[in-house]
Amino acid sequence: MNIYFACSITGGREFEPVYQEIVAALIKDGHEIPTSHLAQSEVMENEHMLIPRDVYERDVNWIKNCDVLIAEVSVPSHGVGYEVAFALGAGKRVLCVYREGRRVSKMITGNPDPALTVTAYSSVDEAVSQMRSFLSGS
Repeated sequence: MNIYFACSITGGREFEPVYQEIVAALIKDGHEIPTSHLAQSEVMENEHMLIPRDVYERDVNWIKNCDVLIAEVSVPSHGVGYEVAFALGAGKRVLCVYREGRRVSKMITGNPDPALTVTAYSSVDEAVSQMRSFLSGS
């Protein structure tokens, strides 16, 4: 499955190890993750070299061509919120996961769109399990 993985870049990287474990698990399961580089430590350096329009066009194209979008939303991010809304508008199924106890925007948690699933996790293993369940359609 082609999965657009969204996570905070400029909003903060405190969950970077979680992003890396999630992406590694999804790739191990055989999924294609065009945004896997976003989980890497050098993402800020690499993305800094791109002009905003190029990032927008690239990412929108990836969202249009993905099967689903999975977002780690523990760290507030304008970009991730935009990507979630764009994906829903494009008719994509979206899963938002966040660390239990973190505050998440009510624009995400209160969205009644049936294509959106929002869930908290207490460990990375639990987040990966939730993703696998989402991807299997259960």
